[in-house]
Amino acid sequence: MLERKKVRAANEDLPVIMEMNAASKMKLEKRMINLSFIGSVLFVVAEGVMAYISHSHAILMDCVFDVTDLIMIGPFLVLVPLLYRPVTERRPYGFSQVESLFLVIKYSVLLVVTIQLLIDSVQSILHGGHMVNASQLAGFEFGVFAGCLIIYFLLHYFSKRYASVVVKAEMYNWKLDVVSSFGVFAAFFGQFLLQKTPYEWLAPYIDPVVAIVMALILIVEPVKMILHGLRELVLFAPEQEVMDQIRSIAEQYMQTCSYTIEFLDVIQTGRKTWVEIYIDSPNDIITMQSLTRIRNGIREELKKNFDQIYVELIPDLPE
Repeated sequence: MLERKKVRAANEDLPVIMEMNAASKMKLEKRMINLSFIGSVLFVVAEGVMAYISHSHAILMDCVFDVTDLIMIGPFLVLVPLLYRPVTERRPYGFSQVESLFLVIKYSVLLVVTIQLLIDSVQSILHGGHMVNASQLAGFEFGVFAGCLIIYFLLHYFSKRYASVVVKAEMYNWKLDVVSSFGVFAAFFGQFLLQKTPYEWLAPYIDPVVAIVMALILIVEPVKMILHGLRELVLFAPEQEVMDQIRSIAEQYMQTCSYTIEFLDVIQTGRKTWVEIYIDSPNDIITMQSLTRIRNGIREELKKNFDQIYVELIPDLPE
C-alpha cells in the first residue's frame, strides 16, 4: 500500500515538474530575445547615425537589415508565452503555426529590403561609385564587430541550456553580423590603405561593392527560411533527412515486438513535431502495454533532437 502511495504521489508531481521545465524554457527564451532586442536597438541607433553622417551604402544596408529584424522581435516577445500553451481541441496545433507564419513574414521583409538595397548599390557602381571616409568607417565597423561578437557569445552560452527555432534564427543573424561587420571593416581599411597609391581610383567602388557582397550573403538565409516556413504552414512532411531519422529510431523499438511500420506521418510546425506511426502485427495481436512502452521509448529518444515532440502509435486497420 505504501509503495502504491509513493507511485501515485510521483505521478501527481510529474505534471508539475514538466510545467516547471516549460516555465524555465520560456523564461530563458525571453531573456535571450530581450538580450537580442536590446543589442539590436543599440546597434540600429549607432548605424543609423553613422549612415546619415557618412552616406555609406554598406552601413545603410546593415542598418536597414537590423531595423527589419528589430521590428519583428517586438511582436515575438508577445508570442513566446502562447507557444508554451498546451494543444486543445479548438487549437490542435496550438500556436505553433503562428511561429511559422511569423518567420515567413520576417524573412520575406528581409528579402525584399535586401533586394532593394542590392539594386541601389548596383546603380551606384554604374554611376561612378561613392566616396566615403574610409578611416572613420573602418574604426566604426571594428567597434560594431566587437559588440556583435560579445552578444553572439552570450546567446551561444545561454543556448547551451535551451535554443528554440527563433533563438537559433537570432543567433544566425548575430553570426552574420559578426562576419559582415568584420568584412566591412577589412574592406574600408583596405580602402584607407589605397589612398595616395596607383590604385586610388578603386576607392569610390569599394562601398557599393561591399554592400553588394553583403546583400548576396544575406539573401541566402531568407530564401531558405521562407521555403521552410511555407512547407510547415501547408503541413508538408519535413525534409527526407528528418523523416529517415524518425523512421530509423521507430524501427529499432518496433523490432522488440515484431511490429512493422505501415505508414509514417510527420508534421512540423514551428518548434513542435507531431509523429503518427501506423503499425501492423504479423499475428494481429497488439497490446496496450507494448504500445505504451514503445511509444515512450521512441518519444524519449526523439526528445534528444526535437524540442516539443508528440508521438502516437496507431494500429493500421484494413479498409
